[in-house]
Amino acid sequence: MDLHGSFHVYDTTLRDGAQQEGLNLSVADKLTIARQLDGLGVGYIEGGWPGSNPKDTEFFRRASQELELRHARLAAFGSTRRAGVRAADDPLVGALRDSGAGVVTLVAKSHDRHVELALRTTLEENLAMVRDTVTHLREEGQTVFLDAEHFFDGYRANRAYALEVLRTAAEAGAEVVALCDTNGGMLPDWVSEVVLDVIDTTGARVGIHAHNDSGCAVANSLAAVAAGATHVQGCINGYGERTGNADLVTVVANLELKLDRTVLPQGLLREATRIAHAVAEVTNVPPASRQPYVGTSAFAHKAGLHASAIKVDPDLYQHMDPVGVGNDMRLLVSDMAGRASIELKGRELGYDLSADRELVTRVTDRVKAMEQRGHTFEAADASFELLLAEEVEGARPAYFDVESWRVITETRPDGEAISEATVKLRAEGVRYVVTGEGNGPVNALDAALREAIGQAFPEVAKFELIDYKVRILDQGHGTDAITRVLIETTDGESSWVTVGVGANVIEASWGALVDGLTFGLRRHQR
Repeated sequence: MDLHGSFHVYDTTLRDGAQQEGLNLSVADKLTIARQLDGLGVGYIEGGWPGSNPKDTEFFRRASQELELRHARLAAFGSTRRAGVRAADDPLVGALRDSGAGVVTLVAKSHDRHVELALRTTLEENLAMVRDTVTHLREEGQTVFLDAEHFFDGYRANRAYALEVLRTAAEAGAEVVALCDTNGGMLPDWVSEVVLDVIDTTGARVGIHAHNDSGCAVANSLAAVAAGATHVQGCINGYGERTGNADLVTVVANLELKLDRTVLPQGLLREATRIAHAVAEVTNVPPASRQPYVGTSAFAHKAGLHASAIKVDPDLYQHMDPVGVGNDMRLLVSDMAGRASIELKGRELGYDLSADRELVTRVTDRVKAMEQRGHTFEAADASFELLLAEEVEGARPAYFDVESWRVITETRPDGEAISEATVKLRAEGVRYVVTGEGNGPVNALDAALREAIGQAFPEVAKFELIDYKVRILDQGHGTDAITRVLIETTDGESSWVTVGVGANVIEASWGALVDGLTFGLRRHQR
């Protein structure tokens, strides 16, 4: 059954994507990601290789009970039968048969040297393995796709045999033969030529499975579609071993927005940014800010010249309206900022600065001067909003007045190092002196500051530091260098980033911590 017209969007994040270095998914993670992918509207979700490891077997068992997919079908991945064994008797084929998945994707060798050296069997037996396994699973009522592993390299080495593998699979009942650039070394023109030849020679329905080792996975996927492929495999966020698989969101966005091909259910591409970032949270792999379409920098503008043009027409420096993929245009405030950048950023934050040229000039000059001293506002929108509020309202937002702070780190005889911080401040007319401990000076300061302010403003209890970045700005000065710290804070509903700069990491961290709590209180007080 073809779910979305004549085109297949096939996601392999849960199997091929999970092979990425440092990425380790639990069964619960995989179930969560599958729901997100279904929300994007992909046609097929490859859940893993049942029978090869207990985790994937458990995933398919739980998926049959817990997953209610609206758009996608689950696919089980596995290999053709072993040499010399009937498909019906092969336990790994049996695991595919018993997985409960309506679709099975079989990986088969299509490179003659791999057949002889890796499988250690004959070319004829490999064809029989393909034929028997596809036939058996089809007779069991499952839809079968074939992944022709190392196809492009095999095609170059022995075109006739590589094509015969595809022909054998198609004649046995495989609905799709996916050509795999397993080593990721192909270029778009090469892919086009091969796909055209495969379609012309075999008449089979062709898919593409591209890896990004040459930096061309997305381009190769599009080239295959242009040549007649109607099935595209990839991973959300470009996950995968080595340099990754084709980024499925980028492929789909290009097909829909550039080539006017409807490949997802109507309107679901607008969920792409939200879903890409949600999956990144589950995988614990930070989203790539420069990722096409859905990255936080995909529609970010820094130069004053760009901002001036965007003020007239946003499309002058954007290849599309970011709303189409659920993203937003962002104006970055930096030492490259002109008046237009500040004015547009102010509007984004709720300030209409268009009638006050003197104010805009003052803010612009102040930003440039502060960035000369090491600040950055590109990622620290919260600190910039506090600066802007100070200039517009005549005073910096303040909910507490710090008298002093200090921090001590003590190394004990057992080698354990404990940091202790003392913060003295006034809030709501009351003086607080609080001491906090932590596993480092910044952690101790954070604990003491929160406890002190929290007595006057209980909502601070919801604030949590979720990211902390340190950069040494003038490394030539060694330990005397200026330090910049970026801190991301959340209240459980949204997050914000603040910046601090100082002669040492503790001083810089203090500035970012104070800004973070001030901004959070300002948001809640409003």
